[in-house]
Amino acid sequence: MAAGRTVAGRGDDGLAVADPPEPTDGTPGALVLISDVACPWATVVVLRLRQARARLASREPAGAALLPLIHLAHPLELLHRRPLARRVIDGEIPLCAAAAPELDWSPWQGRLDEYPVSSLLAVEAVQAARRQSEAAAEELDLALRTAMFVRSRCITLRHEIMDAAGTCPSIDVPRLALDLDHGTARLAVTRQATVAADRTAGCTGYLVLPDGSGRCNPGVETAWLGPSLPRGVPQVVRDDPSVYDQLVARAAAPA
Repeated sequence: MAAGRTVAGRGDDGLAVADPPEPTDGTPGALVLISDVACPWATVVVLRLRQARARLASREPAGAALLPLIHLAHPLELLHRRPLARRVIDGEIPLCAAAAPELDWSPWQGRLDEYPVSSLLAVEAVQAARRQSEAAAEELDLALRTAMFVRSRCITLRHEIMDAAGTCPSIDVPRLALDLDHGTARLAVTRQATVAADRTAGCTGYLVLPDGSGRCNPGVETAWLGPSLPRGVPQVVRDDPSVYDQLVARAAAPA
């Protein structure tokens, strides 16, 4: 899909409406993250990008203040054709907590039978929020990550998604609920996931810069120590968070 392309959909009255652009090849003046809200390492990317943007804005208010982070969907369950893998996610959380401790991470604290098996409706809600604004989508994306990784909420469920949306100042919650119930953004999710599978080589924390170049989990290199699942553990081979300041400054620079 070409960068910035909009896709026609249908409103409740049957009239054509335009989905937000899906700039999988980058877009000027913005960063694009192709990810799943249930991916711990993608959550580290979100947190570090927001911090780097805030640091740049404190030095150059006109530069980073308006730099949006556009969220596109790459659901893990569509990529791997299985439910969310708790063993992998819980194994990654301690590493991600060390990389971005400000989130107050926690392994799953809820009942075992309440662990979210799917994030598909959650990422659909983020795409529905994009119909309101990129700021609304960015707020909801972080709220859903917080719900799962801090509060151990089952973001598979509609009411948990709406509770998260209620914490987001930029979101019109009734409008989001209506869009979600009508499946307004459902095709966008499956369309983005199909493109993402080729664009990202399976990475669910993939950052696209305005020039179209991409980075998988910028600054971080991981490996699997020991035998394959259900045994073994993930490990961090390299971590350089300073790359985020470079990436944000590069994205915010005038073309």
